Amino acid sequence: MNDDNDKAAPENRRWGSDVVAETIRALGYRHVALVPGASFRGLHDSLVNHLGNHDPAMIVCLHEEHAVAIADGFSRVAQEPMAVILHSNVGLMHATMTIFNAWCDRRPMLIIGATGPVDAHRRRPWIDWIHTARDQGALVRHYTKWDDQPASAEAAVESLLRADQIARTAPTGPVYVCLDAEMQETELDRVVHIPDVARFRPPRPAAAPAEDLQRVLDLLRGARAPVLLIGRVSRDHGDWAQRIALAQALGATVLTTTHNAPGFPTEHALHALAPVGERPNDAEIAVLKAADAIVSLDWHDLAGFLSARCGGSQTQTPLSTPIVHCSLDGHVANGWSMDHQAVAAVDVRIAADPDRFVGQLLDAVTAEAGWTAALPMIPASEHWTLSAATGPDRAAVFNSEQLAFTVSAFAEGRDVTFARFSFGWPRSACRFRTPLDFLGKDGGGAVGTGPGHTIGAAIALRDSGRMTIGVVGDGDYLMGVNALWTASHERVPMMLIVCNNRSYFNDEVHQERMARARSRPVENKWIGQRLDDPPPDIIGLARAQGFDGGASVRSVEELFAELERGAAVVASGGRYIIDALIAPGYSDK
Repeated sequence: MNDDNDKAAPENRRWGSDVVAETIRALGYRHVALVPGASFRGLHDSLVNHLGNHDPAMIVCLHEEHAVAIADGFSRVAQEPMAVILHSNVGLMHATMTIFNAWCDRRPMLIIGATGPVDAHRRRPWIDWIHTARDQGALVRHYTKWDDQPASAEAAVESLLRADQIARTAPTGPVYVCLDAEMQETELDRVVHIPDVARFRPPRPAAAPAEDLQRVLDLLRGARAPVLLIGRVSRDHGDWAQRIALAQALGATVLTTTHNAPGFPTEHALHALAPVGERPNDAEIAVLKAADAIVSLDWHDLAGFLSARCGGSQTQTPLSTPIVHCSLDGHVANGWSMDHQAVAAVDVRIAADPDRFVGQLLDAVTAEAGWTAALPMIPASEHWTLSAATGPDRAAVFNSEQLAFTVSAFAEGRDVTFARFSFGWPRSACRFRTPLDFLGKDGGGAVGTGPGHTIGAAIALRDSGRMTIGVVGDGDYLMGVNALWTASHERVPMMLIVCNNRSYFNDEVHQERMARARSRPVENKWIGQRLDDPPPDIIGLARAQGFDGGASVRSVEELFAELERGAAVVASGGRYIIDALIAPGYSDK
């Protein structure tokens, strides 16, 4: 490594990191999120002085967790990966939680790491030794699709081509490439070619085999009460329209879940029940028990969902209804993480991309003469929207439920993308009309990702005409609050609403269960949970990082007023924070 070479490099001189930067650009990456670090100072220089800090442009973050969370949020909208660079072993350790979260969400992401010189003779005393690991990829190997540590510029080109291909191949996910600092900083004495990257693109998502498609058609042809479970599917508007057409051709009752971004308009006549939440309700149980055919489109935790709604054991006494399950997710199951959930008993298991399968099935159904759609299982007079609130109850306690109905009423008639919802968001406040109305939950069950996800989504939606809003809990906000600096630094318009119950309230619920189960004092459930004395300054923390904000709100009327103020700020290109002081409690609606 050369610390004293500070002269400008002539145009015809290239270093190993220049080749890496050129490959990232050739692969089409628009952004790279990072926290600077000496282990990739060569690549940093190449991105700035060789590429001019565009294609990709740097997104500077204050913490590695946020860099990964922002890339996660970006891909939820853009359906393409963002690049992330993490400093050595220590930066990777910082980022592990959000990498796991991206893995559980099946989000495509190119993560580039770096290590001190692999050649020990080249290491600077102390710092290069503690920032060098023999197998750095081992830190994240269990929850990335692939990792590599190339030893030359030529190997780095091939590694990046392979990493990009794997990250973008369904089921998508994060990949990790670790660069030797010495390789980055070595001046090249040879020409290193970057091939035509079009020849290394990922394969087209798999289609269903003809014989499997025929089995599904035979199963559905006589079904009088078919049910479509729409899980992890694309945000593409063409795919959205195909799913609607298929449901209508089948006459199928459609269920979606708040775990995922919407795959179907929730107010459509065939989406007769509100989106599925955490707990089963009587209406869902009745639909599943009445179904004579169930088609799952990559429904996450199919076995657990069906057993929770229909009773019995997930594997010992599975549901007897004929079931089709279309998913590629089994290709990334491993023995370390249990995010693959229980194994589902199904009659036709299709290893194909759900949206390609929908297109195949729709073509086959519409081409078959005499195919008759089933009659609606639930009449229009019983559609969930007829009994669901369209606005808040101003006389009720201002809690998470009333906040949700207020925010939902505010969004009515506006092009709003909700990057996240907080705990307690009622399913009956989920009125989704486009595939970008909501981007899904935090797949890894992490805390501190909501701000980063919202920023990443806002970057992807910049100049789209849509307003990006993140609704997060106070615990999630406080763990991820310094991500907000990046939003201000990047001039990204967005709004963040903090559901502030001054507690890690989800754990209060758990402590109450423990106390009741053990006949101990329930009134002690708050100890070790409350975020008070002193109360964190939610608005002040955001203002310190460039956000605007008014006073904390304690009622529906105050929240409506703050939402309008925030909308005006966001419309002018700014960022706004709302601190909603809500009563503790979650909704079952």
